[in-house]
Amino acid sequence: MAGRMRDVLRFLLDDELIEIASCDPTLTVLDWLRLERRMTGSKEGCAEGDCGACTVVVGRLDRGRLRYEAINACIRFLPTLDGCQLLTVEHLKGSDGALHPVQQALVDCHGSQCGFCTPGIAMSLFALWLNEPAPSVARIEDALAGNLCRCTGYEPIVAAGRRMYRPQATDRFTGRRKAVAERLRSLAGGETLSLAGPAGRFFAPATVEALADLMLAHPNATLVAGATDVGLWVTKGMRRLDPVIHLGRIEALREIENGGDHLRIGAMATHVDVRTALAALSPQLDEMMRRFGGEQVRNVGTIGGNIANGSPIGDLPPALIALGARLVLARSRHCEERSDDATQRGEPVAPGLLRSARNNGDGLSRRSLSLEAFFLDYRKQDRREGEFVEAVIVPKLPDGALFHVSKISKRFDEDISAVCGAFLLRLGEDGRIAEARLAYGGMAGIPKRAAAGEAALVGRVWDEAAVAAAIAALPGDFTPLSDMRASAGYRLTVAGNLLRRFLIETTQPQLASRVAGLLAEAAHG
Repeated sequence: MAGRMRDVLRFLLDDELIEIASCDPTLTVLDWLRLERRMTGSKEGCAEGDCGACTVVVGRLDRGRLRYEAINACIRFLPTLDGCQLLTVEHLKGSDGALHPVQQALVDCHGSQCGFCTPGIAMSLFALWLNEPAPSVARIEDALAGNLCRCTGYEPIVAAGRRMYRPQATDRFTGRRKAVAERLRSLAGGETLSLAGPAGRFFAPATVEALADLMLAHPNATLVAGATDVGLWVTKGMRRLDPVIHLGRIEALREIENGGDHLRIGAMATHVDVRTALAALSPQLDEMMRRFGGEQVRNVGTIGGNIANGSPIGDLPPALIALGARLVLARSRHCEERSDDATQRGEPVAPGLLRSARNNGDGLSRRSLSLEAFFLDYRKQDRREGEFVEAVIVPKLPDGALFHVSKISKRFDEDISAVCGAFLLRLGEDGRIAEARLAYGGMAGIPKRAAAGEAALVGRVWDEAAVAAAIAALPGDFTPLSDMRASAGYRLTVAGNLLRRFLIETTQPQLASRVAGLLAEAAHG
């Protein structure tokens, strides 16, 4: 069904080859390190990917080149490391006992007190060391945003992030990147990883076709991309997932293509790569994605996972809906054949299941639908038997269009939205609003457009009177809930205020925010 199979998990622990023939599908990297390898340098703090105490660094091949990423070991499933290299704080110190430049800088700058969080902080700085030779202070702060320091405060830690680049500072890792890449290349293969353990099965296909076959064979499987949410189902919800299908080995799903008037973004493109691509469309998108969790979350979280997860407070869907994004959904052609057989036998079939779909000759059928139509109800999407999100088609901004996106949360970094608003206006030749797309997250059970608010804007001049009319219409679009993040009244007020911010930033540059200032700089080269 899924082509060739391999039943042994293979990865490098520093330079040691690890081979595991039996493994529970949701065993976390942190539990394996601490409980099975007795490597206790990595700590468990929150067990949900927020505090960074468990941070480790993973090296993987990305389009043939070695890429290092800080990740949260507490919510990363061990089998997802297939074909990767795992580095922990134990690996930093040299064989002669000398501290790594990152560790030495933390000592010199007094960046540690109790030491509980320090291993994770050191690993976040280590990932930065491996990837960027001269980061700014702002970049160092971004890299540390996913690490909670309970004692010292960030000033000495940021100072260590600058000091670790002192002249003549070297380590054993930078000089062996080519050798590590070759070893990882030797571990890669086109077969599907198939593991079984006492708690269930784990599959990791290497091609889209193999994924479609697995979805056909295991319709109730849990798809895992970055596990930034699914990991919490295990660590907090204590759920047992069987089987698990991991998408991380399918390089075709990571591709980002420039289609002229649009971007085609593969479902497994991480938030780091998506941010780079979307930033070219608007600085607004760059600023929003800078606040997606911490760096450890952005390194593994994906655009497809953010959408298919179906959260009403996911930050990407409102922005993509405002831009008019579409999804490409794929599945095995055998799903339609099976549905045809069921129809001939008189068995019930979901409405629209037999709708014709584009076929590329690869054994898959595909269909495209608008992103807003994908969301049906809370955690319910228009995804048919055997279907998965293959790509997102994001139109580029039309000439002269006005665009804005805002995320409102209790803290700036690493927080979930109370309300997210994204707006696109297109003005006609007469200066009046010809098209309005207002999309919100956190206002309903799904990311949703404000149809009444849009109707109140179309045909008007873009001014305070138009905004007031749209704000007055919003209660007809949404009946938000009150929860731990915000009350219903607060959400409605914020939803209106975000529209007013949009007006101010596009009509009163003297009151512009930092993001509007970036927009002005981009417009003037």
